[in-house]
Amino acid sequence: MASKKGSTYQELIQEIREGKVSPVYFLMGEEVYFIDRITEVLEKELLPEEQRAFNQLVFYGKDSDLRMIIEAAMRHPMMSDRQVVLVKEAQDLSYKGLEDEHHPLASYLRHPNPTTVLAFAYKHRKPERGSALLKLLQGCEGCRLFEAAPIRDYEMPEWIMSHLSGRGIQTDMKAAMLLTEYAGDTISNVMNALEKLLLLLPEGETRLTAAHIEKYAGYSKEFNIFELQKAIATRDVSKANRIARHFCNDPKNHPLQKTIAFLYPYFLKLMLLHSYRNLPRQELKKKMKTNSDYYLRELEKTAQRYSFTKLRGIMAALRKTDARSKGIGNVSADTCELMKELLFYILH
Repeated sequence: MASKKGSTYQELIQEIREGKVSPVYFLMGEEVYFIDRITEVLEKELLPEEQRAFNQLVFYGKDSDLRMIIEAAMRHPMMSDRQVVLVKEAQDLSYKGLEDEHHPLASYLRHPNPTTVLAFAYKHRKPERGSALLKLLQGCEGCRLFEAAPIRDYEMPEWIMSHLSGRGIQTDMKAAMLLTEYAGDTISNVMNALEKLLLLLPEGETRLTAAHIEKYAGYSKEFNIFELQKAIATRDVSKANRIARHFCNDPKNHPLQKTIAFLYPYFLKLMLLHSYRNLPRQELKKKMKTNSDYYLRELEKTAQRYSFTKLRGIMAALRKTDARSKGIGNVSADTCELMKELLFYILH
């Protein structure tokens, strides 16, 4: 999720808003939310509204070709210091012939027009490694490449905390994890839920808590994946089983495969913590991909309750249960029985 110069999504948008603009942007990758938001900033914030009619052009990959796009990019702005040329759905363009140094795009990338901001929104994938297109972009001095890689489930809470912090809103790991489970595992879903929640916050409130999510989202305070993880962390057998029964009675909102996907990276972090326990504190936080001292202390407490050998067995049990939930090596057990078997193994 970084650009050619290492900028994150938030940093790249901040650079654009501060006027640190490059002549060429190539936004690519699976997580279309990031591409759409950066494109939106380029489209709405680089030029005053009254200048866009003359100095902003939008092309769509299916209806365009590179020659017409480059011809537009080479023009000079009218009564303005810059023009903006946006290429949406750029993955649908034909990039044949880029090996020829005289190809319009190849020629343009060697000497981009300094008064044009040319941006390609190349969604759902990125150019193949070793392709002529990727080589051209990587060799272009004036190009900013941004790869919008999807955020993994276990990375989502940290991303939410970082994103909110950049907007002047503080939150904690519990609230971020609740929001992740409530909204789903894609940035688009999380951001939609987040925007609605922020609109409901009292005026002047600068902290989003788990209580807000429970109140405004109608989310169960007691029966959720975060509370299940907490019960497992403290080896609270009674509480874990109560939550498991609730999940069994509501499989639509608490599918077993989603529960496993949430728990797997958690136990993986506990295993890693055993391996890295002698590292200095700051290095340990970097290895565990967290900036939260509280979260790290909670992980350390849990790691004391689960040996490395036990964690290795739990990881194997999670993989086996996931396979059985998909019908692999499973004759008759339903998802509820699989859930109970898994919890029994983890907690005993």
